[in-house]
Amino acid sequence: MKKYSLFWGFIAVSLFALASEPNGYYQDADNKASAELRRALTDIIDDHTDIGYKGLWTLYGTSDRRKDNKIWDMYSTCDFTYQTNQCGNYTNVCDCYNREHSVPQSWFGEQLPMKSDAFHIYPTDGKVNAERGNLPYGECNNGTTISSKQLGKKGASSFPGYSGTVFEPDDQYKGDFARSYFYMAIRYADNNLSKGSGNISFSYNSSATPKTDLTAYAINLFLKWHRNDPVSDKETSRNDAVYALQNNRNPFIDIPILAEYIWGNRVGQTWSLNASSIEEPLAEELIVYPIPAKDHITVDYTYDNSEFDYELFNLSAMVVASGKGTFGNIIDISSISEGFYLLRIKKNNSLIIKKITIIK
Repeated sequence: MKKYSLFWGFIAVSLFALASEPNGYYQDADNKASAELRRALTDIIDDHTDIGYKGLWTLYGTSDRRKDNKIWDMYSTCDFTYQTNQCGNYTNVCDCYNREHSVPQSWFGEQLPMKSDAFHIYPTDGKVNAERGNLPYGECNNGTTISSKQLGKKGASSFPGYSGTVFEPDDQYKGDFARSYFYMAIRYADNNLSKGSGNISFSYNSSATPKTDLTAYAINLFLKWHRNDPVSDKETSRNDAVYALQNNRNPFIDIPILAEYIWGNRVGQTWSLNASSIEEPLAEELIVYPIPAKDHITVDYTYDNSEFDYELFNLSAMVVASGKGTFGNIIDISSISEGFYLLRIKKNNSLIIKKITIIK
């Protein structure tokens, strides 16, 4: 997960509305569900200002420049200086950065404004970008890389629903790409994003509403990545920078739990602006790691960083530890003996039990 990446030195924050969208920006989606909610979100973020394909180079100066003045590249650990290392030609990894369409251009026929929509186009190493090509995102057990500085790998899909070759991003950025795909499915609900070969992520039906949607494979994959890799400071800052020029936002960065109402565990339920800050966690949305654990565990809920109560039971149903925790922060279990336990987590009116294993 990106929030524990020492390399970048950033700590992700999983609040419900971190980015600074204008007051009332999502008002038209309030108290809606299912198709009405989807349509409302599409209407809110469509008709954005097209900054043009060349305009992306300028945008990256505010949207993808790190605190050390280097370009933030999710495909490599190379140090690229803004504009100075902009591609041209390249031969090796770290030669230069270019513009990577996380949704390949061939999938939508290189049409505008999809071709220049910054919410799915990132500055990435040119060579790794070419290595990924038009491959769909996925997971692979024995993927290959072309450089020790590459982030992500290519290989045969190990995720259910697809057996072809995929490109698997680095864990710390999987949520970023998932939310890019969520955005594209909503923003371009009336456009065909499934023209190109090898597209396992989008489906299109001209007589359906919406016409474009994520496939079952993509929904399962990207919900997993979205839940396991919460919204980061990087994403919220980028969301604001893109909004400043495009005049639209990514709802799934501003309000991450919306993904559950569209594709996840809350489909069919009514979403409310006022309820967003008191959403009750569901068991599928809450994760505990590492498993097996040794000295500490972390309870994470993508959509909140507030407190919860917990109790740890051994197999004899005895409480061996209890207290208050905060989503995203560690709980010390260094004094707990090796074995199997049940962790009971209480948040407001929700009571969730997770199995954990402790190995010393």
